[in-house]
Amino acid sequence: MIHNEEDVIRLISEDEWMMDILRSSQFLNLPDWWVCAGFVRSKIWDVLHEFDERTPLPDIDVIYFDPSNVDEKIEKSYENILMLNHPTIPWSVKNQARMHTVNNDCPYLSSTEAIAKFPETATALGVKLDEGKIVLTAPHGVQDVVNFNVRPTPYFCETEVRLEYYRQRVYKKNWKSVWQKVEVLQNE
Repeated sequence: MIHNEEDVIRLISEDEWMMDILRSSQFLNLPDWWVCAGFVRSKIWDVLHEFDERTPLPDIDVIYFDPSNVDEKIEKSYENILMLNHPTIPWSVKNQARMHTVNNDCPYLSSTEAIAKFPETATALGVKLDEGKIVLTAPHGVQDVVNFNVRPTPYFCETEVRLEYYRQRVYKKNWKSVWQKVEVLQNE
């Protein structure tokens, strides 16, 4: 079973495909890097639903924080490097030092701050390798994801515009069609 952060780390450490993705991402040697969002969330939900096969991911999100070079072209070059090792993986590399402009937000101070501002608590997760060990960041904890609860992060509860974006996003994602135990919650 999966109950806490240690269980999530163990789960990932036992998945050779995920470890290979983490090692490939680490190879880029990016500052404040994480593989995040659905990469972590989907694994947890797949295991808790006792799926025999991994649910396909629309992308593998690799984020990092480098205010010294916010040119989007560099992100594409990192994606191309990752594609050399894993040409079938839909890589998405984003420098969080520039993403505040895309999100019409104040500048982020780190990748973890950016993850904390993801729309759902169950998706606000990231993992990386540090000296060979898995590190997990979960700014809002792991209780929502392990209990199948999808709810807006505090940041997305701050304004009606953000809350509406959250509602539209979870409607389009339709996670319950894949993972039947998921419960989508509104602002509570």
